[in-house]
Amino acid sequence: MEFGIFLLGAVFGDDPGAALQTAADAVRYAEHAGFDEAWIAEHHFMSYGTCPSAITFAGHALGATSRITVGTAVSVLSTVHPVALAEQTRMLDRLSGGRFALGVGRGGPWVDLEVFGTGVEAYEQHFAERLDLLLTSLTDDHVRGDGPSLTFREVPLTPPALTRPHPPVTVACTSADTATLAAERGLPMLLGMHASDDDKARTIAAYDRAAARAGGALPARHTSTVVAHVGADRASAVDELRSSLPRWLTPGLAGYIPVDDRPRTPRDPMAYAELLCDLHPVGDPAYCIDRLRTGIAATGADRVLMLVEGGGSRERTLATIERLGAEVLPALRESRPNPT
Repeated sequence: MEFGIFLLGAVFGDDPGAALQTAADAVRYAEHAGFDEAWIAEHHFMSYGTCPSAITFAGHALGATSRITVGTAVSVLSTVHPVALAEQTRMLDRLSGGRFALGVGRGGPWVDLEVFGTGVEAYEQHFAERLDLLLTSLTDDHVRGDGPSLTFREVPLTPPALTRPHPPVTVACTSADTATLAAERGLPMLLGMHASDDDKARTIAAYDRAAARAGGALPARHTSTVVAHVGADRASAVDELRSSLPRWLTPGLAGYIPVDDRPRTPRDPMAYAELLCDLHPVGDPAYCIDRLRTGIAATGADRVLMLVEGGGSRERTLATIERLGAEVLPALRESRPNPT
């Protein structure tokens, strides 16, 4: 098992730049607190998350740390050229000594596709093509685009990647189709914090079936994301998040603007806050330990990323990281089965 923090640069009515700085500081706190990893999400044109380039954030965080792995959760492959993302990944892999982890995702049918000129087709039709081109560009010395949407002459790639067969790539999966696509390529999944343990277990089971049909790929190391918040007890921790989360979710969720003005029913911020409190380790340390153990056993995930920004302030975010590191992680590591 590996344990990490999950960051969005969430805005709770404060300055977005300050939220982003808190996220950067959180990575250093997580390294000191004993976390294995820190992953950052990528969003454009909204306050739900203030990081428009997860890979740029990762480069900054890697330069400010010495041990912790830093990942993207995720770089949106529908709005960035796969070869450009592969070049940046190869560079960070080399400069960090293998401490960079690349997570990619399809994204959504948002206005980003219009602004960056890739169009809704990149999201709806060409994700598999873009993923395969990314994987080729991570391993090969030369790459060419053979379409249908990306066509270009052969070019050399530098620098060479340090990690073989390529720097680890994780695919965010919120649909059966994407899970099947990841399974066919032997890539592990990133499972979202909106999904229950049962939902995640079903997705992993579907992945395993698809992998078997594709030729029995080796078991993949999947990642589960959760909200984690430590309080004096379960009730007070939930009350803290009930108070803070809507200040982030209300304007944040409203920022998802469809690319083509298609109808959209947004999540209800209050209901979503309740769902997150119900699903995840929100409580005193003992409750958090038990809830995390239960989730790990139920899902079969090999990595857990904990969203630590739910408390609504810089002070609570950093204190949450410290308390998780001191009061939760040691018990989780002691309970891991010994390899045989």
